[in-house]
Amino acid sequence: MSNHEKERLISSKNTRDWKKWGPYLSERQWGTVREDYSAWGDAWGYVPFEHAKSRAYRWGEDGIAGICDVKQYLCFAPAFWNEKDPILKERLFGLTGPQGNHGEDVKEMYYYLDSSPTHSYMKMLYKYPQAEFPYQKIYEENSKRGKKDPEYEILDTGVFDQGKYFDIFLEYAKFDTEDICIKITAINRGKEVSTIDIIPQIWFRNFWTYLPDDPYKPKLTCGVNTIYVEHRDLGNYNLYFEGHPTPLFTNNDTNWHACYPQSHKAKKGYWKDGINDYIVHDNKKAVNPNDEGTKAALQYTCIVDPGESAVVKLRLSADFNKFPFRDFDEIFDMRKNECNIFYDEIQKNVDNDDFRNIQRQAFAGMLLTKQFYYYDVDLWLKGDPKTQPPKEREWGRNRQWRHLNNMEIISMPDKWEYPWYAAWDLAFHVISLALVDPDYAKRQLVLLLREWYMHPNGQIPAYEWNFGDVNPPVHAWACIRVFQIERDVYGEEDYNFLERVFHKLMLNFTWWINQKDSDGKNIFEGGFLGMDNIGVFDRSSPLPTGGTLEQADATSWIAMYALNMLKISFILAKHNTAYEDTASKFLEHFMYIAGAINNIKGNNVNLWNTEDDFFYDVINLHNGEYIPIKIRSMVGLIPLFAIETIEPEHLEKLPHFKRRLEWFLNYRPEYASLVSAWRDPSKGIRRRFSLLNGSRLKKILKRMLDENEFLSDYGIRSMSKYHESNPYIFKHENHEYKVYYTPGESDSSMFGGNSNWRGPIWFPVNYMIIESLNKFFTYYRDEYKIEYPAGSGEFMNINDITDRLRMRLINLFSKDKNGNRPIYGKHELLQNDPHFKDYILYYEYFHGDTGEGLGASHQTGWTGLVAELIYMHYNPTYQDKSVEIDMEK
Repeated sequence: MSNHEKERLISSKNTRDWKKWGPYLSERQWGTVREDYSAWGDAWGYVPFEHAKSRAYRWGEDGIAGICDVKQYLCFAPAFWNEKDPILKERLFGLTGPQGNHGEDVKEMYYYLDSSPTHSYMKMLYKYPQAEFPYQKIYEENSKRGKKDPEYEILDTGVFDQGKYFDIFLEYAKFDTEDICIKITAINRGKEVSTIDIIPQIWFRNFWTYLPDDPYKPKLTCGVNTIYVEHRDLGNYNLYFEGHPTPLFTNNDTNWHACYPQSHKAKKGYWKDGINDYIVHDNKKAVNPNDEGTKAALQYTCIVDPGESAVVKLRLSADFNKFPFRDFDEIFDMRKNECNIFYDEIQKNVDNDDFRNIQRQAFAGMLLTKQFYYYDVDLWLKGDPKTQPPKEREWGRNRQWRHLNNMEIISMPDKWEYPWYAAWDLAFHVISLALVDPDYAKRQLVLLLREWYMHPNGQIPAYEWNFGDVNPPVHAWACIRVFQIERDVYGEEDYNFLERVFHKLMLNFTWWINQKDSDGKNIFEGGFLGMDNIGVFDRSSPLPTGGTLEQADATSWIAMYALNMLKISFILAKHNTAYEDTASKFLEHFMYIAGAINNIKGNNVNLWNTEDDFFYDVINLHNGEYIPIKIRSMVGLIPLFAIETIEPEHLEKLPHFKRRLEWFLNYRPEYASLVSAWRDPSKGIRRRFSLLNGSRLKKILKRMLDENEFLSDYGIRSMSKYHESNPYIFKHENHEYKVYYTPGESDSSMFGGNSNWRGPIWFPVNYMIIESLNKFFTYYRDEYKIEYPAGSGEFMNINDITDRLRMRLINLFSKDKNGNRPIYGKHELLQNDPHFKDYILYYEYFHGDTGEGLGASHQTGWTGLVAELIYMHYNPTYQDKSVEIDMEK
């Protein structure tokens, strides 16, 4: 059958019309840095959840399972009311960083179920309690809990017991690029008749408030079974509706009196919260009797019998349609069928239905966490004519990023907990996204390197809380992987893409070399490098001891970066021999870093500890004294990531590079000892460039594959279980710093305490470990055997070990012999209820012993990598190609 979704993807490469509308509405705009106009950066407090219903945002909009256009001129999202709640359910509820005992956390149950890459079909599920939503109970219970206590979740409140909730399925099907059918289905899962108000809402993002003069204002007006949409830039639309709902109109303007009743007198007008006040408080004067405004809703009051459903159908279209619902069901059937055809091709080798379900929902989560992101830092710092921020802002957050001007659709880690892009997260997002939409994946990588994102000094912006923070340099690695995925899955080699990113990555690589090597010895410091509390103290702050922290992970990341750039140079040199020179440059960079971390000249700190056979961070007091921080953590495993093999046939095709390599090895013999070589009588010498020789590799793998240390049933722990009974203790003056193996949520407030790297399993580094071991296998082949697990007496090659590590990660989500998913732990409802058990949540990280999901519950951003792991498991030749340096002409 014809794959129409693939055809739409091809047509969207240039025009992108099929992606003009999509799931780009954030799930949380309140509590973000963009909306914070306080003096001292109190983002959580300046626009809290309680203000969100009444206060017009400056930089974006939010809603539940909503859609908007790519410029977010016009937004659509449903709201609900169970006739008991004190407010409409217009947006997802959660706790702020200060309110949660483990940081910010959404307290709702919702799932991303399906999406085609062009969003021609989308499906989401929101579970809405029939009892009053437990806002106050969640606030109060979490306030009682400390760092050593678990979070209090919405399931703990009992509001979903006995099925007393509505399953609300939200589906979208595009007939054309600007013609979208919308279906909302609310199913009563309880045993009694229950009433629900389904309230579709449509509104404009407010721009008029912030302009100096009286600007053009778009308008919504009511017609016969339609809401007319008029917007000068977007154009005109109709929101067609069935039945006889109550139309309600107000304006997307701030009700200052509702937010600050003590300092603002009540004014006449129709405010953002007018629809809420009309429905919940029966305030008839809160909405415009003339049925016009910049925000509108349709109130459907539905009485639903047990097991039955209420269905609301709408159609948002730029075209006039006399009979908008005549072909409605056929459009949905057609787009759902096309979506199935698209994924059937990707999953054609997957013979496990549970794996297919896990992978399909992971792809859905990846695609549905795209978000319109708007943030002009210079304008934000200076303020608008009508919104002047305090003068202290000039010295506050992100002041050194005035050039940054973002207005784009970007892949988010989590549209509620992390509704802003994060550079190192995004590098992992694009791996799974490239399997379904390589063009979008490439655009994301290019975007962060554009001059209005990247700092003039070459730094890539980290995330909006602090664009200048330092995250692992994985952008070059992601560019290579996306290039390879498009080549191997779609048969296209986009050399233009690689060349575009390469020159910008050169600037970023130079920034790292200049900024993060304080002594010029090729040993690097880089803050916490995305690993929050993995250290004994905050690695982004001055050390209590004085001196500097020489970091094994920072140094290894840069070594990996150098090899990534070498690999890109090799690929580009196929068509342009000038890249042989850059290949030589990055090879020598790598060699100097490898020499430094191995201390071959004896003038650097030695990060390899010969007593423990492991890499550690070391405090350099700059007086000849070095203090190793002897924590067995992911810090000591990251040296695995810097690995590439150069085959002899590759060298023959790069004569200039070959001559430079031979010169370097001849005239820098101390570095030549770092290069492993394997002579193939028929081909020549295969060379492996790595931070680890064969002996050290075995020593590290012995620890990593030990179930009493790093190896969990569900992947590699971020810290060794050894520290459970042997805590690391660092004493300085009158202070004692301790680090225990902590397999679950953090018991430390370091970096907010909302994530933990002291024992849990994290997907991004586990993925990197698997890929790195694949690369070691390309060098050693079957000759190199490792005991797996350590102490078991069973030896196998590295390729077989990576297969088993991959399955441990996949098994986090899959059903065990008892039908339980480890991610859901002891949650009876999630494990056994037919309306919960096959819906998957993709958590931020996982308990190091039980595999239970922790942290953000919708972190498909990088946990969505499970989709690619499943693909790799069922397509072994794809796995082999993922680590090759392809030099075929």
